[in-house]
Amino acid sequence: MPKLALFNTQGEQVGDIELSDSVFAVKVNKGLLHQAVLAYQANQRLGTASVKDRSEVRGGGRKPWRQKGTGRARHGSTRSPIWKGGGITFGPKGRIYKVVMPKKMRRLALKSALSSKVNDGSLIVLDELKMAVPRTKDMVSVLGNLKTGRKVLIVIDSPQESVIKSARNIPGVKTLNAGQLNVYDILNTDNLVITRDAVAQVEEVFAQ
Repeated sequence: MPKLALFNTQGEQVGDIELSDSVFAVKVNKGLLHQAVLAYQANQRLGTASVKDRSEVRGGGRKPWRQKGTGRARHGSTRSPIWKGGGITFGPKGRIYKVVMPKKMRRLALKSALSSKVNDGSLIVLDELKMAVPRTKDMVSVLGNLKTGRKVLIVIDSPQESVIKSARNIPGVKTLNAGQLNVYDILNTDNLVITRDAVAQVEEVFAQ
């Protein structure tokens, strides 16, 4: 069972916390992590890129000149793809890029991502993270006390507007609720800062 130091917002160790083996100490499956990241990135794509082919472009209903006798190449429409203002050949059309991973694979990928952070020593557990009023300066001070890297993911147990607003203007810092955790955001950080209550919430859901 992994045992990590428990810090306060001043960067002082106030105790220890034992993490669940079934969530934070599983064997890291790199292939599954790669698959989960690709699925996440695919699901972020809007798939709205679309162009018009020659049947959708306005105009071009009349034959530009007679078929024979002009000395020019034969054409049936000014909206052919070889004409300026014509349709686009083999251009992108709207599509859905969504990728669905089985539930068990998603859960195991998330556990692998959390375990990799424990193995790297880049998981920081806070006793609590609360702010009376939104203030970016206070959040910068907290992260400085914890000696985090440039890219930080802050995980809290429930939406706290003051915490979210305090962190949103800091480059490289992102805040999520425990229920929004995903493999991509976990791996795309130098440090994962998570509150004790958020740890309990994650373990309650995934320690099965």
